[in-house]
Amino acid sequence: MTTPPPAEWARHDAVWIGFPSHPELWLEDLEPAREEVVAFARAVHADGAGERVLLVAADEEAAAAARAMAGDAAEVVVEPFGDIWLRDTGAILDGDGRAHDFAFNGWGGKYDLPGDNSVGAGLARQRGIAAETHDWIIEGGAIDGDGTGLVVTTEQCLLNPNRNGEDFTRDKAEALLRADLGYTRFLWLGDGLLNDHTDGHVDNLARFVGPNRLAIPEPAEGDPNADVYRDAAERAEAAGVELVRIPSPGRVESEDEVIPASYMNFYIGNAAVVVPVYGQSSDDAAVAALAAIFPDRTVVGLRADHILTGGGSFHCISQQIPSR
Repeated sequence: MTTPPPAEWARHDAVWIGFPSHPELWLEDLEPAREEVVAFARAVHADGAGERVLLVAADEEAAAAARAMAGDAAEVVVEPFGDIWLRDTGAILDGDGRAHDFAFNGWGGKYDLPGDNSVGAGLARQRGIAAETHDWIIEGGAIDGDGTGLVVTTEQCLLNPNRNGEDFTRDKAEALLRADLGYTRFLWLGDGLLNDHTDGHVDNLARFVGPNRLAIPEPAEGDPNADVYRDAAERAEAAGVELVRIPSPGRVESEDEVIPASYMNFYIGNAAVVVPVYGQSSDDAAVAALAAIFPDRTVVGLRADHILTGGGSFHCISQQIPSR
């Protein structure tokens, strides 16, 4: 019997954070994205009061840059990867300390990069953890658990035929999540955010902030995701889950296109909760709302504009290693 992964607010031994390593992927955003990643690492490290930060570089050249920028805020480790989205490509550790390495197909065949299928097992091996491999596709950002066996996901992503085929049903998904990760209860939301290339990862939409307690954004005026947020809230309430509403950043655009900016992509560390902010009028209110939920941690908002050009934010580039 597998014990489900601890909730993210449970204590961590360390965290893996991806460091932008491929100039050809990041172009002019490379250096500013690196600066945002290192600022995130420093906030999680919290001058040694937080957790051990393992900044993951794909090669020695990137590792040298990471060491120069991070100093004593992080230990730099080298493991080849396609890109920095370790929430999705890294192994998931369960409540027994075992690593689970799932198949990965570049978010439904969109971005097939060398190394993304091996980085999870490689990082686990560096920690002396044998990774159990699974032949079905799931990304870490597609699920979020509350530590009691309850997991939330979206139909748009987990049941998308571009992951596990046309005949992959709810029943099959639940059976695999039960067998491989120990989840016992399932909250199914509908769609994720507009223009999210992950096909609706739940960590951009809704996050557990306590046992049976789910944070979902409150739509802003003119919010492109208003219907998505309302549907998610209705489904959660119908399932008997307690809701906490967090301000939405509203409409955020880049080059005249709506981008999937979300305060939900925060990371819960031992000492700090780090929230991506976007220069919106709701930034301070969102940070304050999360500070009220996590009074025992410092809640800080950091800009993540350049990381977002790659398609994600702080939660997407990190994968915690729970304490045993």
